[in-house]
Amino acid sequence: MPADEATVDRVRVHLHGELAVTERRMFGGVAFMYNGNMAVGVVGDRLMVRVGPDAWRSSLSEPGVSEMDFTGRSMRGFVFVEADALVGDGLAHWVEQGVTFADSLPPK
Repeated sequence: MPADEATVDRVRVHLHGELAVTERRMFGGVAFMYNGNMAVGVVGDRLMVRVGPDAWRSSLSEPGVSEMDFTGRSMRGFVFVEADALVGDGLAHWVEQGVTFADSLPPK
């Protein structure tokens, strides 16, 4: 499913001015890389967020969040956030979660 361009644009606006951010087509959508590490992406109308293994389980208890499972197996450290959970400050919250984790990794 192609990335929802309105959601992609909202992520772009939120990350505007971040020099460490690049975009890449992957997972059938658009991924936003921070210092070369995947932080967030848009697949369909869902936000894909790299929260890391330590925050993964607690993230799954948040409204609208589910396991990311492209291959039929859960990808620990990554979650999907449904469009309904991205209203208001929801998108900013999750984008910051992804950027914070990506920033904790060595640059690529």
